Amino acid sequence: MARKYSKHGPREDIFDDEDAPEAPPPPDCWLCGRPCGETVIWHHPVPKSRGGRDTVPMHPICQNMLITTFTNSELQRYGLDADLLRLDPRIEKFLGWVANKDPDFNAALGKKKQR
Repeated sequence: MARKYSKHGPREDIFDDEDAPEAPPPPDCWLCGRPCGETVIWHHPVPKSRGGRDTVPMHPICQNMLITTFTNSELQRYGLDADLLRLDPRIEKFLGWVANKDPDFNAALGKKKQR
């Protein structure tokens, strides 16, 4: 039968906070450029269904904005160029709105419009 407690003392004594390596800083969001928070989404800028393999870090709200704003065909045309996406008036407005929000901020953005 397994022991309920370690015979060498509590586990906290083994790992000191001083010896622990510092966590790397969160990556910056590919779309808005703000540092990501606790939740980081690794998004395919070019959809996998269109041959995309590269992933980029994003906030969940930024990913939702891309998904609700653009079709897969449009995202394939833009490729990995976030600057072109930022020129779209809908994205410009969104980036102005989200700029001063907390990195872990999330809100409903509505549904994708059928074309």
